[in-house]
Amino acid sequence: MAHFTKATSVKDWLNQRLAIEKVEKVMASEYWIPKNINFLWAMGMVLVITFVLLLVSGIFLLMYYQPSVGMAFDSVNYTIMREVGFGWLWRHVHGVAASVVFLIIYIHMFTGIYYGSYKKGREMIWISGMLLFIAFSTEAFSGYMLPWGQMSYWAGMVITNLFSGGSLHADGLVEWIRGDYVPAQAFLTRFFMLHVLLVPIAIMGLIGLHFAALRIPHVNNQDGDEIDFEAESKKYLDGDKAGSKVMRFANDFMSKDMMVVGVYLVFFFYLVFYNYGFAMDPVNFDPADGLKTPAHIYPEWYFLWSYEILRPFNIDLGLALFGFAQVIFVFLPFLDRSPNSVPASRRGAFKYWFWGMLIVMIVLTAMGKLPPEGMFSTIGLVAAIIFIAMWIALPIITSLEKKL
Repeated sequence: MAHFTKATSVKDWLNQRLAIEKVEKVMASEYWIPKNINFLWAMGMVLVITFVLLLVSGIFLLMYYQPSVGMAFDSVNYTIMREVGFGWLWRHVHGVAASVVFLIIYIHMFTGIYYGSYKKGREMIWISGMLLFIAFSTEAFSGYMLPWGQMSYWAGMVITNLFSGGSLHADGLVEWIRGDYVPAQAFLTRFFMLHVLLVPIAIMGLIGLHFAALRIPHVNNQDGDEIDFEAESKKYLDGDKAGSKVMRFANDFMSKDMMVVGVYLVFFFYLVFYNYGFAMDPVNFDPADGLKTPAHIYPEWYFLWSYEILRPFNIDLGLALFGFAQVIFVFLPFLDRSPNSVPASRRGAFKYWFWGMLIVMIVLTAMGKLPPEGMFSTIGLVAAIIFIAMWIALPIITSLEKKL
């Protein structure tokens, strides 16, 4: 049995039972961050803040939302928006955060790719991050169903129909997901449960895994330098803070984080108060009607790039390539065969691969919002082919890269 002494204070009593001081050192005061980093390393904290905003605003919305096909639309567009004090504000915060969080995720993801933050023992950091991306995508899709507007209904219809398309013919699976032949009460109830319970729990667990994965290899730095964290932290603790290559997470790096978070919140609440419309599709302000198909069905902007990979091909090939696009980023640490863990600007052909991938995904996103006809269809097809070809070429161009 552990040895306990008479506590001298409440903090000492808790410390003997919960190891508060040890946890504080592990998580904050002796968690070491390289000094040679920039503001992009604060995106993780920005994501945490955005998730908290989603969580808090979601709780307030949950107090008045009715998960019923007969009442869901009115509970969102009338009760919350018009009858509940500041209900409009909580809906705007939730809607804007649900969209902006993906902008931050993409910035965070491409920062990691650019600086090689998935290599040399950091594979679990990347994999846990990509699992978070999948979880956030599931959360966004399930939440998009809840207002039960036209685009909610038809987006749910189209996405679930993917499982029965082509040679799959998994009609039984589609009915199982929906709980019915078409999206109806069982469908809404299931996605409500996913959105407010199961997926948020998964996200919180994955956030914990993501931070835990950072503990051993530590975060990367913008020069790709190999840092002896043990030696540099000892130098810091011995008083040579200027000469050390690392700093404490709390409160040194945290103060830099909070500066970036402050700027982000100004931008965020500007959108909430003045430009919230971008996060709310006008078609979704019409009640769901299974007998009236919208002229052009498309997902939210953060799914458009993968949606555009699906559209140009026949159903079987399109589904295969769509699935490929959903999972390929997870395998990046194993597809990149280069021995170097330095910024893309110093990696020869990979530099062009990185910027090419970024441009292709932007083009795919733009084309995904437009009707698949004429020139737009051709551009989407070419961009989708280039996307697939670039991933096939990645192991080849990185294996030829010389060690720096």
